[in-house]
Order: sequence, then structure tokens, then C-alpha cells
Amino acid sequence: MVTGLWDSWADDAFVRDVDAGIYFDPDKLHVLDHKGPHLSVRGPLNIARPVQGWPVIVQAGASEPGRWLAAETAEVIFGAEQTIEGGKAFYADVKGRMRAIGRDPDHLKILPAAFVMVGDTIEEAQAKRAHLDSLVHYDSGIRSLSIMLDYDVAGFDPDGPLPEIPESNASKSSRDRVVEAAREKNLTIRQLAASAGSYAGLAFVGTPDSIADEMEAWLEERASDGFNMMFPWLPGGLDDFTGRVVPELQRRGIFRTEYGGSTLRDHLGLPRPENRLFATGQVPVAVRA
Repeated sequence: MVTGLWDSWADDAFVRDVDAGIYFDPDKLHVLDHKGPHLSVRGPLNIARPVQGWPVIVQAGASEPGRWLAAETAEVIFGAEQTIEGGKAFYADVKGRMRAIGRDPDHLKILPAAFVMVGDTIEEAQAKRAHLDSLVHYDSGIRSLSIMLDYDVAGFDPDGPLPEIPESNASKSSRDRVVEAAREKNLTIRQLAASAGSYAGLAFVGTPDSIADEMEAWLEERASDGFNMMFPWLPGGLDDFTGRVVPELQRRGIFRTEYGGSTLRDHLGLPRPENRLFATGQVPVAVRA
């Protein structure tokens, strides 16, 4: 893994002694010297090991290879499940793969993308969402739909059904979601384009209370560990969420009222990875340039 580069230094290797003229302790330096079929690198990095050990590793994609990649290496997944049942199935599948290979499931946080539209009533929030969707121009929507399908559908009848779309490896999970929605809901290409041009994923549209109810259900039923929040506009959409929904989540005890650490890894509740080269206490032989 490339993360091995971050283990080039012991945490206390950088002395930075100005008076002695010593920047780092060479006995705590390790040269990676990796040679592989696709990548060769001598190493090490010329910077200290990060405070977080290494940056949080984020994966996106729900294909079979993507799920294994996440189970083996990721610390966060930006998911795309649209229903709580789909979220529960995805959550159980990926966490189960982690257990099977000996990884702690708590060391991976599944955060589906979630669009949020807040209103004083559910009807008001729905009307705001409908107005936003109505602003999508067909030409823009059909391009977005073609990208999601990895297939140009601009030449087909906008008011006809989606034709058979060939398989593609470009973005398999998003393609499959569009095709499934088209078949199950009998949607036309125009309707699919309107959805693709706006936001077609998980959406919480309602009052602060109703949105908090839905988010709480996702967490309690193990459909997610949190959410990758998305807003209809900035800064207004963000302000609506932080000013109206977050206080309700805090009142229920499912959102922090203060930070317990200083890094993204701390905020996500992820452990700091050990330096794999120095964890045993055996310092590698120094390699001087």
C-alpha cells in the first residue's frame, strides 16, 4: 500500500535541534525501496509522519471490486444507497467482508451522500425541492444522464422508455441504479434526465424533526455510520441544516456538542494507525544518502 510511505519515519525522528544543527535522527529513517510491476519508489518521504498517522483513506463505489477494496483498505466510504433497506444491505455486506479478513468493522465509517432540504412544514420543503428540480434544463439533464449511463441517450425519444443499455465498467453502480429506477418506476428518458440533472440520491426533505427522525433511523438500524451532507445552495442550505437540524440531533444525543479531538480522524472516531515499521520496537538500520 502507498500508506507504507507514511511509515518511513518514527514519530520522534524529527529532532529539529537548531543549536546542534540536527534536523532528524537518521537512525529512525527507513527507506521503502519498493519495486513492483506498476510502481517503484525508493522513499522515504521528506516530511514527518502526519499527526493522523496517515491521511484518512476514503473510497467511493459499490461494485463488487469496490466493496472488496473498501473492506481491505478504506476508512470511510462515500456511499450512494437511496433507501434505508439498501443502506442496511450495503452496510452489512461491507462490514461482513471486513470481519472475514480480520479487520475491525468499527475502523470503517459508511457515510452515504444525503441531500437535505429544510422547511417549516414537510409540504413547504417538498415545494422548495420541486422548484429546484424544475430549474434543470433538459440539455443539461440528458448530458448528466448519459454520463451516469456511460452511454449517449440524447438521440432517443425523450418521452419514451429507456432502451437497453450495454454494460459498462465506467461507473457500474450508478448505471445500475438508473436502469433499476427506470424499469421499476416506468420512467421516461425526460424524467430520468430531470432526476440526473438535479439530485437522484438519498434526500431528507422535511422539517427539522422529520429529517432528524430519518437520520436517526439510518443510524439505529445500521444503514450508515453518518452522512456525507449535500446542500441545495450555499450558504443558505448549510445554514438551514446547522441552525435548525443539528440542534435537534444534539437534543437527541446523536450529534456532538463539542469536538473530542483536533483531527479529522478524531472527529470520525477512527484510531491512529501504528507505524508498522517501528511498532515492534525494532528500529530499522539507518540508510544515509
